[in-house]
Amino acid sequence: MACSIRPTLTSFRFSSTRSLFNPSPSLSFLHLSSAVPQSHSFGLKATRLVRQDGNSVRAMASQSVAAAASQENVLDWVKQDKRRMLHVVYRVGDLDRTIKFYTECLGMKLLRKRDIPEERYTNAFLGYGPEDSHFVVELTYNYGVDKYDIGAGFGHFGIAVDDIAKTVELIRAKGGKITREPGPVKGGKTVIAFIEDPDGYKFELLERGPTPEPLCQVMLRVGDLNRSIEFYEKAFGMELLRTRDNPEYKYTIAMLGYGPEDKSTVLELTYNYGVTEYDKGNAYAQIAIGTDDVYKTAEAIKLAGGKITREPGPLPGISTKITACLDPDGWKSVFVDNVDFVKELE
Repeated sequence: MACSIRPTLTSFRFSSTRSLFNPSPSLSFLHLSSAVPQSHSFGLKATRLVRQDGNSVRAMASQSVAAAASQENVLDWVKQDKRRMLHVVYRVGDLDRTIKFYTECLGMKLLRKRDIPEERYTNAFLGYGPEDSHFVVELTYNYGVDKYDIGAGFGHFGIAVDDIAKTVELIRAKGGKITREPGPVKGGKTVIAFIEDPDGYKFELLERGPTPEPLCQVMLRVGDLNRSIEFYEKAFGMELLRTRDNPEYKYTIAMLGYGPEDKSTVLELTYNYGVTEYDKGNAYAQIAIGTDDVYKTAEAIKLAGGKITREPGPLPGISTKITACLDPDGWKSVFVDNVDFVKELE
């Protein structure tokens, strides 16, 4: 399929060359309790085993305690891991048109561009600073594909700006689409506006003072907010920064990340009352996150109930180690070895 994720560090293909919609078979969930024998597992046979060989039972119990301790250590390690959101990957129908819009209207810089004609796709990386220290967007153009379905699950990207009115007027003058004029957020004081890029991706503009990370949010919709918060805290090591419930408009949001909202990119999860699943389309791909150990990361994801779609290890042909997974709602993420990522940039 032409719109697949390609086999590169930054594109992170999970399965066959053309298949976006058929990821590699995932492993079964591994829960914390699965390593500890349950009481009903013993019964009469266990009683006989005790009589015949008490040492065997003691050995089994010792192994179970050790396994449980090992799992606890992995989940504790996640909280200490050096993690950072690296980039977000999505597909566009006209790469030059999108680059022009992002640079002229949103003030991003084109950091690098790479064409892979044998695979019939081109990547472009844009952002507000170098990739080794900033969160950036990775645009993918697949030859001959000029339109994608964004779906109802993807929400928006957030960009912090100093002067929202000036930014909106610039975007309007360049022919951009303004879907919400500047004004205070409902129920709050933060001044926001919404725009759409040429492919229909929504961007929320937030008026803030100077920040080291202007590309500040990725918003996704989820079907069970508490479940998602628990997963991202446990498996991804993110911190729950805040939640906000808006019963008047029947939605709740949660902000999670690896640092404060005004200094780092955060994940905004939105739960709409009564909606348990969404159509994800084929436009949005995934977020990439840096880690010191993709093997431990994969183990923690399994323990937290996530699905591994690519087992941890180096990518074919290069030494960069990655692992890929799905969250409880099916949103994809890729973890990349921190040292290998820096080498790739060099």
